[in-house]
Amino acid sequence: MNDPNGLVFYDNTYHLFYQHFPDSNVWGPMHWGHAISNDLVHWKNQPIALYPDSLGYIFSGSAVIDHQNTSGFQNGNEKAMVSIFTYHDNEKERAGRMDRESQGIAYSNDKGSTWLKYRGNPVLKNKGDKDFRDPKVFWYEGTKKWIMPLAVGDHLEIFSSPNLKDWIKESDFGKNEGSHGGTWECPDLFPLKTADEKEKWVLIQNMDRGSVNGGSGTQYFIGQFDGKTFTNDNESTKVLWLDYGADNYAGVTWFGAPQSRRIFIGWMSNWDDYANLVPTKGWRSAMTIPREILLVNTPDGLRVSQQPVEELKKLREEKMSIKQKTFSDSLSISGTNVLKELDLAFDLSKSESTSLGFTISNSMNEKVTVGYDKTKNEFYIDRTTSGKTEFSKKFAARHSSPFKARDILKIHAFIDNSSIEVFVDDGLIVMTELFFPNEDYFKVALFSKGGSVELLKADIYKLNSIWGAEIK
Repeated sequence: MNDPNGLVFYDNTYHLFYQHFPDSNVWGPMHWGHAISNDLVHWKNQPIALYPDSLGYIFSGSAVIDHQNTSGFQNGNEKAMVSIFTYHDNEKERAGRMDRESQGIAYSNDKGSTWLKYRGNPVLKNKGDKDFRDPKVFWYEGTKKWIMPLAVGDHLEIFSSPNLKDWIKESDFGKNEGSHGGTWECPDLFPLKTADEKEKWVLIQNMDRGSVNGGSGTQYFIGQFDGKTFTNDNESTKVLWLDYGADNYAGVTWFGAPQSRRIFIGWMSNWDDYANLVPTKGWRSAMTIPREILLVNTPDGLRVSQQPVEELKKLREEKMSIKQKTFSDSLSISGTNVLKELDLAFDLSKSESTSLGFTISNSMNEKVTVGYDKTKNEFYIDRTTSGKTEFSKKFAARHSSPFKARDILKIHAFIDNSSIEVFVDDGLIVMTELFFPNEDYFKVALFSKGGSVELLKADIYKLNSIWGAEIK
């Protein structure tokens, strides 16, 4: 599996479609896999939703609920669920043609259980762009039209439609904005309220290579949208990164989430560096945990923060706490369970430490180090001795984010069998990383180098599996 697709909420159910090749654990002709959840935590796999056809493979896209039946697809009491996706014609690609990608739609009248492709596909043809993909459609009430941000090579194009079938181009964005280290892919455009209730628009823009820590990654922009044009509020050369780890790509948000929540999920791997090489058997790839996207004021201006969704707290089983204390060198907080959630806080104003954080490790001296380097003003994850790394020269690495901590440093982390997701200072900095130890990590230790550190709190939770006893 790879990119999350068609994220949509309907009738108290979260739908997660995704790029999927059912016949191998390496990339092949893309289908849309499908899973559903009532709580964003426990998921139930569903039959494949969309199969390749004569127009091509089913690449990434989105899904909406057509509440006003603008498409005319509704047949019965259920609102039509409409998917909008990219067709990739592999025969045209082999022939060297540039117009290999176009946009198609399909619809469901039974809450996403079964799908019919529109007989008029493709609804948006390609005029000659090699990369012309990943529609992320939403309804814009101001013009009463559907809006389709679409990734086109080195920029974004925005289209509109009254009925999901007939599309016209409205504008371009990004040829001279942000990072262009790779091909732009998987956009998402949505409004968020600031703390003082002002509305801003956030554009998430994934990039297949050349990101901040190598390979694929995700940048974002904050600005204005008037129904036709997106305008960036920041300097055109300013690059804002959604995740400074190596393994969060192609992420987008749910359409229609309740209470106007903006909930994000990403594909947890690195497309350009090693996605088809990671040492797994019988499966390959997973999604990040779902995260709520917020806008926060910082000394540098408005920034996106990410918070693990509140629903994840139901996985907590046992809690171990270390109360306020000062320590030097290391402090063991081990437990035998692999799945853990850490909630840490340090008072740097009362600390001499030049580097602090935590390690997760096993009895084979394989480890991952997560920390803050005060001398370099950076937060980092080091997986150079994490276990299996020989499958890619690019895997064993130390990845970092520019970061100057304030007096109180907060670290919130979720540890799985082969991944870690770290949220620093309430999600202003986020890092997602894979690892493949030869023995499961079970030990956790705090560390402080260069002097003592004042630990304000350390809460460690044992987590249950999301899959239940029958999957273990």
